[in-house]
Amino acid sequence: MAFLKFSALRLVLIIVFYVIGVQLGLGLLMSAVVAAILAWCVTYLFARGLRDDAAATLQRRFTPGAPPVRSAVELDDAAAEDALDPNTPVNTDRKPRNGAV
Repeated sequence: MAFLKFSALRLVLIIVFYVIGVQLGLGLLMSAVVAAILAWCVTYLFARGLRDDAAATLQRRFTPGAPPVRSAVELDDAAAEDALDPNTPVNTDRKPRNGAV
């Protein structure tokens, strides 16, 4: 979630600086370049905690052998499946009887 927050913050800053650059008459391309540089500078200077959290999230996500990130719904589903009797036969090859759901 921290990565999404940090990315959204940087995107909003790029848009704001781009609009300001266009209003100042820098041109479309120069406004885009200046907006990207200024957004990077502002997030680098003032969003250190958010940037560090985003980096830690990416590091955990892409570390070899890291356990997969699972949501609460996935964990609940896994617990329900583990609670089932493993000896219960499952016949998925048969067609259901009429009236059975």
